[in-house]
Amino acid sequence: MIYTAPEPECFRRLHSIRNVKLSVMLVTTPREQLQFLIAGEERHPFALLGPHVLQDNNRRTVFVRAFLPDATHVEVLSAGAATGEPTIRIHEAGIFEAILAELPRQPYRFRFRNRQGGLQEQYDPYFFRELLSEFDLHLLMEGTHLRAFEKMGAHPVERQGITGTLFAVWAPNARSISVIGDFNNWDGRGYGMELHEASGVWQLFVPHLTAGALYKYQVRLRDGGIEEKIDPYANYSEQPPRTASIVYRSRYKWNDQEWMQTRETRNALDAPLSFYEVHVGSWKRKLEEGECFLNYRELAELLVPYVKDMGYTHLELLPISEHPLSASWGYQTTGYYAPTSRFGNPDDFRYFVDTCHQAGIGLILDWVPGHFPRDLHALAHFDGTHLYEHADPRLGSHPDWGTLIFNYGRNEVANFLIANALFWLDEFHIDGLRVDAVASMLYLDYSRKPGEWIPNRYGGNENLEAIQFLKRFNETVHQRFPGVLTIGEESTAWPGVSRPTYIGGLGFSLKWNMGWMHDSLVYMSKDPVHRRYHHNNLTFSLLYAFSENFVLPLSHDEVVHGKGALLNKMPGDLWQRFANLRAYYGYMYGHPGKKLLFMGGEFGQWNEWNFDASLDWHLLQWESHVQLQRFVRDLNHIYRSEPALHQVDFDWAGFEWIDFHDADSGVIAFLRRARDPDDFVVVVCNFTPVPRLGYRIGVPREGLYRELLNSDSAFYGGSNLGNSGGVPSEPRPFQAFPHSLKLTLPPLSTLFLKP
Repeated sequence: MIYTAPEPECFRRLHSIRNVKLSVMLVTTPREQLQFLIAGEERHPFALLGPHVLQDNNRRTVFVRAFLPDATHVEVLSAGAATGEPTIRIHEAGIFEAILAELPRQPYRFRFRNRQGGLQEQYDPYFFRELLSEFDLHLLMEGTHLRAFEKMGAHPVERQGITGTLFAVWAPNARSISVIGDFNNWDGRGYGMELHEASGVWQLFVPHLTAGALYKYQVRLRDGGIEEKIDPYANYSEQPPRTASIVYRSRYKWNDQEWMQTRETRNALDAPLSFYEVHVGSWKRKLEEGECFLNYRELAELLVPYVKDMGYTHLELLPISEHPLSASWGYQTTGYYAPTSRFGNPDDFRYFVDTCHQAGIGLILDWVPGHFPRDLHALAHFDGTHLYEHADPRLGSHPDWGTLIFNYGRNEVANFLIANALFWLDEFHIDGLRVDAVASMLYLDYSRKPGEWIPNRYGGNENLEAIQFLKRFNETVHQRFPGVLTIGEESTAWPGVSRPTYIGGLGFSLKWNMGWMHDSLVYMSKDPVHRRYHHNNLTFSLLYAFSENFVLPLSHDEVVHGKGALLNKMPGDLWQRFANLRAYYGYMYGHPGKKLLFMGGEFGQWNEWNFDASLDWHLLQWESHVQLQRFVRDLNHIYRSEPALHQVDFDWAGFEWIDFHDADSGVIAFLRRARDPDDFVVVVCNFTPVPRLGYRIGVPREGLYRELLNSDSAFYGGSNLGNSGGVPSEPRPFQAFPHSLKLTLPPLSTLFLKP
């Protein structure tokens, strides 16, 4: 606090202090230690600063010592006092001492004249010795402090009636650490932190430092270097490219109690789960303002109603944890505990989540525990050593992305990540985490040539520490937050990704079906005349469809890096491209597995996704794009309303082939069943532009089979060929079924029929 006041009385009477008192003060100063303090290299500043008692020859002296580099004269004011005890400067660098009558029981203030002539007051941070408990520190060392985010980082708290901020950071190999920020002119001399030797945690309570303060940690390395680091546990950061952490206190009041009480049912594996995958920075921008981002609250008002209207059950966001490089799409995270400030503050993001929940929409976040960037202001080489990452580049360097790999075998690192997962679920009511690049975590030789990796202790290529980490992550999340989804993006045939850990699985709720995505897109990209030679790309997925709890993803990865937008992948003329895409989406929604579609795919984006620009919403001036959007909306609503399309996604009881042999006609037909086997939907796909008249398929029972969906409807931009809304069965056995249907199959179409 800086204010204007007359020269304090103590400064005028400083020279009248008795010589005997001065001599005592000088004797109490361990001069050989002062140089470490002055140089900012003292690991235990509480041993030198704050209140102390000297017992010498039956003589008890109480004194206070302060290091105020910018001060010229200092006095010590006890609680409520207007005047105080004068100090003597014992070192020209700004070290002061004062003799007191008794040991202070209450916080006291320093009043001092700074070198610019201003008068300042501040409480002594070295009076406050009650920092983290020994139990907290023990749990952090053990790697079992699941709520580490409540203790580490910067937290506005109150100590003995004084508000301030408690800082705690793990950096066991640093020479010393100071808190620097806009409150001390980024000067690393004044707020040296105290090291707890056993845990490697540095701590300091800074009185009267409130929310909104910018800060970093000045880390002195063992080699003499100095680096300024952001807080790994910071809840808020400056907008990139600035990098300072910001002290933050949430004041948000949640209004999603109904959603939270029913979430377990909404997220159940027998529930309809249709994910709309979104990159927040490019879904829609304010074109009238130079393509500025929508902020979290604007997204709540625009994106959430859109998702609800489109019939999706969940939003899935590409990573919104703080990251310096927008071109990484958020996958190179530096602030694991901070939603990116590009779109607002943490409570703005809470408002967005709350709005989703009140609209009946779940929110899934992409989470990236597989690697982190090399930016020296963040986790990399944090305390001058390879603290979060492996030291050996054969273990710690990611060859594909130029990033660093976490050392999952280190207790504190695993604790940092698992507590981070719980942080998002607890503090932000997130409904699920999709873990990115799981395959890169599981294999020691992932993207590495022979000689570039180190086998595990059994000689294999499995990363045993990462496997244990993933299992523990899933066990902890499911135990503490029943109903929350964990989703693994795993691109190999690793067994049991979505199976419980007690039977040897990794414990995820769901796994992305990368094989289905690849095979089906290969098939759909072929000219229909050649599809007969690739028919197995449609049917192969059913050989393993129930080995995992699969999500069928048409994700952002399929519309970047020269792969082309989904509509652009389709062959044929303009009409055929739209028809192909509608038929493909129909096949996807009929196929067992939960559904995911990346933004823009629902209305037929032509261009590849560009993270740095808005989607091409202007395309909706064309009827063909409006009709595709309408089709996806209806698909979602039918998918949600028909139990047969979602209740039994992960067991053969929910699926039965009618015919998968007719490669020459490009036709497949199958049944989807609900838990009640008499509740079923017939799915028929014709992937050629040739109408099939009188095409017969077998069905389980007699009745009138009405068309739930016809992707060739004129309402969706099709040729309006079909079965006049329904077709009666015939008592003619066919394809091992007692009854059959004689259908008109429109060109490039998918039909859903139900008795």
